[in-house]
Amino acid sequence: MVWAQLAGDLLGVFFFAVSGSLLAAQRQFDIVGSLLLGTCVGLGGGILRDVILGVGVPRAFDSPVYLVPPVVAAVVVYFFARVVHRFHDLLITFDAAGMALFAVTGTLVSLAAGMNPVASAILGLVTAVGGGVIRDVVANDVPQIFRARGLYAIPALLGAALTSLLSWADWFNLGTGAAIAVLVFVLRMVSLRYRWQAPPAGGNRAA
Repeated sequence: MVWAQLAGDLLGVFFFAVSGSLLAAQRQFDIVGSLLLGTCVGLGGGILRDVILGVGVPRAFDSPVYLVPPVVAAVVVYFFARVVHRFHDLLITFDAAGMALFAVTGTLVSLAAGMNPVASAILGLVTAVGGGVIRDVVANDVPQIFRARGLYAIPALLGAALTSLLSWADWFNLGTGAAIAVLVFVLRMVSLRYRWQAPPAGGNRAA
């Protein structure tokens, strides 16, 4: 199970890093900027989680293998830039895939660190959305979590809560974990397709 969690973590880093490199390509950053932005989004959420957990050196720095996916992502986007520019929704797709995986793995890491189920779900949410917020802020873009179109934090929180609940009930395994990640991804993409929104902060009052 440990290897599966690591694989999911690294895959999530890669998906998020691709979204960062794609945004860098859209903004015409150089290859260094692409690598840095991909690293920020790929590792940012996990670093925030580990700092909150107080586990010492974040695993992104303690395990050099976590630095490989951002490098691969930057190289892939560099060589296939002409192709990816034709698909404007690729950034959102990779972002959703990374968020879905991190909602699960971030919660599992928090549970393994001894956090209670509720706190673990919250930290799973932080892991899932933190990197994307960092990416968009660094690139001077409106963070996905604050955009009106589509649901972002809600699918991530649902995935983290389900992971925490199933782990507490001793029903979590590789199959249920994959199902949760798929559910989060599909909910995110469907919400974008049909423009679902969370209720506005000011209610429906007329101006």
